[in-house]
Amino acid sequence: MSASMRPVGLSSPGTLALAVRALVAACVLLSAVVHLFLWANGMKSLSVVGPAFALNAFGGILLGVVVLAWYDRLALAGAMAFGVGTLAAFVVSTTSGGLFGVHEAWSGVPQLFAAGSEIGAIVLAGVGLVVERRCGARSA
Repeated sequence: MSASMRPVGLSSPGTLALAVRALVAACVLLSAVVHLFLWANGMKSLSVVGPAFALNAFGGILLGVVVLAWYDRLALAGAMAFGVGTLAAFVVSTTSGGLFGVHEAWSGVPQLFAAGSEIGAIVLAGVGLVVERRCGARSA
């Protein structure tokens, strides 16, 4: 059976790459939705953090769609950068100095969902980059 005629199954590298991309997009979208929720429920009244939450929410929604629609490694790198940047801002906000006067804690459902999804985006985007590199090496 030729390579082009091979049936696609769960173990297919292309299917695995697509599944990882879907998980990356889900993580980015979850973080974006949590930030939109938090923005709508009080963060919008804060001068610097409010616009940052809105930008994070809408940027994350756009990036989640891009990860699925644009099959390029740059989209995965963007998702990884989104996760790192958003998680870093949260970590800074939990320190004694806070972030622009906002002091967060590692508690609360929205905070834990966002942090978990950002860690997921970072790890899964890294996995996706490796999987897609290996898929590209096999097809070349």
